[in-house]
Order: sequence, then structure tokens, then C-alpha cells
Amino acid sequence: MNTIKPKSNILLLILSTLLALSVLSIPQTALAKQTKNQEVNYLELASLMLKDGHLDRAKIALSQIDPENQEQELDLQRYYIISALLSIRTNNNIDAINWIKQAKEQGKVDAVIDIYLAQAAYATENYQLAIDALDSAGAAVAKIPSIYHMRAQSHWYLKNHQMAIAILDQASEIFSLDKSFPRRKIFYYLELGYNKQAALLGKHYLEKFTGERSDYVAIGNALRASGDKISALQFLEIARLKFPTDENIAKSLAAIYIHAENYFSAAKIIHDAAYINPKLIKDAAELYRRAGSQYMALSLNGMIQDQTEKLKQRMALMLQLENFEQAAAMENNIKRVHLDSDENMKYALAYSLFKIGHYAKAENYLAQITDAEIFKKALKLRKIMADCAPDAWRCQ
Repeated sequence: MNTIKPKSNILLLILSTLLALSVLSIPQTALAKQTKNQEVNYLELASLMLKDGHLDRAKIALSQIDPENQEQELDLQRYYIISALLSIRTNNNIDAINWIKQAKEQGKVDAVIDIYLAQAAYATENYQLAIDALDSAGAAVAKIPSIYHMRAQSHWYLKNHQMAIAILDQASEIFSLDKSFPRRKIFYYLELGYNKQAALLGKHYLEKFTGERSDYVAIGNALRASGDKISALQFLEIARLKFPTDENIAKSLAAIYIHAENYFSAAKIIHDAAYINPKLIKDAAELYRRAGSQYMALSLNGMIQDQTEKLKQRMALMLQLENFEQAAAMENNIKRVHLDSDENMKYALAYSLFKIGHYAKAENYLAQITDAEIFKKALKLRKIMADCAPDAWRCQ
């Protein structure tokens, strides 16, 4: 089950927050007009190029700086920070981490730099470093929702499940109108196998917020897994009314009916879904067959495009209807698609041929069977054929 949002979603939230914060430690003043006699301030030039999005030029400017040169006047921490920001902009997260660590060794940095460190650490799956960086950012990030997601998810990946859930609870109190926190908590519970709790949370969640289609499927499945089949059924029936064309909701609902052996209701649901996705026609036909609605199953069977699947299902229907002549008449079509190599089909043909009195042809198929389980059935059929041989008409 894909219950947790991908890491990239959290990183996008973080990035959008960072762009909203204008505290990049890069001054906004324009560079003073330089004359031929003035030396180029490559650090300021790199800062300006980075700000304007000229990453290649920023890299070239930084390459002109030797941080080991004791003679030049250089704000070393600022050099490390700009190098880190360039690394982040070019997706070099490992380098960014190293640059920021060096910047922090020079003294305290702005909270946004700690957030960048957390972002880079999270991207490289260094979750403890991400947590430490967020702790270092302090109260400055207390009102940023995406930070709580990153912190919770970092703890989750470190198997600190209770801490992750506690962070979501805290965030839900602070951001009471943000549905992403209770939604993530539901999926955490699902991953932990707390299906009843997840189902209860899911009901409350959907009473308060507008749920996504995937929410209904996940919560419905949680109810089913918890053993509360009736609630799951009621819940998914409501979901189907809300999203009548959603295939996943239809499948989840049909699964409950199948488990209860109510094949006709399941067949009707999948049949409706097949109008949108024709690949489901075979499944609908099979459910109608199990429900005993063989002629409806036959009608749908004729619409199946995959000839192999169509013939397999049609043979089962012919045998169920005891229409052995039509079953035996499928022999040429079965050979045409090379389905006669399937030993189940060999046995089905042998049985059909036996029922219409073609013992020799039936024996020919039985002799080709090597599968242990089917071979046992073939032995029994041979015995019946031997007993019927004197008066074959009595066995038809």
C-alpha cells in the first residue's frame, strides 16, 4: 500500500516556504560601479549571479576565490553559505551539507540555513541530521506546516513511530484547518496495522474535511481489514455514490461482496466499471459465472478481446452449463491459439469428448497429461470411461 506521500512532495513544500522567506543572508544592495582599478569582489558577484539564477556564472565566480588565502579579506562563513546555496540549487545535496556544516563552525547561522540543511539531509536520507537541523532552527520555523511534515516523516523513517504521530498531533492543534496532518496520521496507523483506529480516525477525518478518492479507498480497506465488514460496506457504498466512475472504489467494494460470496453484487459493480475500463469485462463475466448467471457471463465473454482468456472462460462456462458438444467444438479454436498445451484445457477437452461419446479422442488428450493433480483426475476419468465402454449411451 502506498500510504505515505513521496519525499519529493515534502521537499517541494519546504522549497516553496524558503522562497517565501527573504532571509537568504544575501544582501539586496546593488554592486557599486567598478572602475578598471577596482578589484572584482567575486563573493558579491557570486551572490548576485545566484540571486539572478545564473548558476554557471555563480560557480565561476566562486572558483576565483581561494578560502585558504590569508591575505585577502573574505567573509568565510558567507563564502560557505553561498557555496551551499549553489549546491542546493544544482541538487548537490551532499556538498550542500558539507558547506553548511563548515558555515556553522564559523558561528551561528540564520534559521533558514538550518532549514536548507534539513532539506539536504532529508533528500539524502540522513534523517537524524534533518531532525537536528530543524531543532537548531528553533522557534523561527514553528509556524511553517511543511516543517512538521518533514520532522514527522524523518522520525517515521527512523522507526520513531510514536514520536512521528505525536508531532502530527501537535501540528493538528496548531494548524486545525490543515487536513494533511490527520490524513497522514491515518496512513501511519494503517502501516502499523492499527486498522480499527485508522478506520475511526478516517470517519472523523471525512466528517471534517473533503476527502480525496484515495482516502475513501484506504479507509474502506482499513475497515474491511479490521473485520468490520458491514461498516466497510456502508462506507464504500457512500464512496461509490460520491465517485461513481472510480475504479479503485469499485474494486474495493466488490472485494467485500466477493469475500461474503455475494458474487452477483460484485459482478454488477465490476460490470458497471467495465463500461469505462473494458479490461474488466473478463472479471465481470467470471463473477457472473460464479453467481450462477451463466448466460450473462456468456454475453460478456463474447466481448473479451484476449482470445486465450476468452476461450479459457468460455470452456468453464460450457462445462458448467453441461453443454459438452459446444465445449468439444472449441477444439480447433483452442489449438489455433496454442491453448491445447495447457493441461487443464486438455482435461476439459477430454471430459467434453467423453461426454459426447468420443472416447478415443478423449483418451488421446488424457495420455498427454503429466501434472500430478490433473493426472489423478485423468485416472478417475479413464476408469469411468472403461466402465461406460460397454454401454456408452448410459454415460452421456
